[in-house]
Amino acid sequence: MAKWMETHRSVVHPWYCDHIGHMNVRFYGHFFDDAGFHIWNMVDGAHAAMKENGVGVVVAKTTNDFLCESNAGELLIINSGFTRLGNKSLTYTQRMINAENGALIATQDAVEVFFDLKARKSTDMPNEIREILKEKLVSVDNT
Repeated sequence: MAKWMETHRSVVHPWYCDHIGHMNVRFYGHFFDDAGFHIWNMVDGAHAAMKENGVGVVVAKTTNDFLCESNAGELLIINSGFTRLGNKSLTYTQRMINAENGALIATQDAVEVFFDLKARKSTDMPNEIREILKEKLVSVDNT
C-alpha cells in the first residue's frame, strides 16, 4: 500500500469563522477542493497521461464528515490518498488534521469521473492511468 500524501496546508483565519465561532463549512469545502487539485500533482506521470489520452476528471460526488470544530488560528494539514479505482471513476479520501495536536477534524471522500475532453462525456479510465494509480492506493486504516 502507498502512503498518504500531504496535499494542502492552511491556517483558519477569523473571517473563516461563523456566528458561533468555528470555521464555517464553506471553508472546509474550499480546502478540500484545493487539496483535490494537488493530489494529481503528487502522482508522477498522471497529468501527462491524461493529456495524452484526451481526458480529465470531474467531481461527481463528495461526502464530508465533520468530526470536531476548528477555530481561528488553528493550523491545518490535509493528507489525501486514492482509495478505490472503478471503470470510469475513482475515489480519493482526504483527512483534515490539526497540525499542532494531530486531531482529526474532518474527512472527505471524493468520487471523480474520467471525462473525454472532446466528446464532453464520461469515459473509461485509460489503462495507462489505472496502472499509475494502482501503485498509489492507500488503506483507509493506514495513517
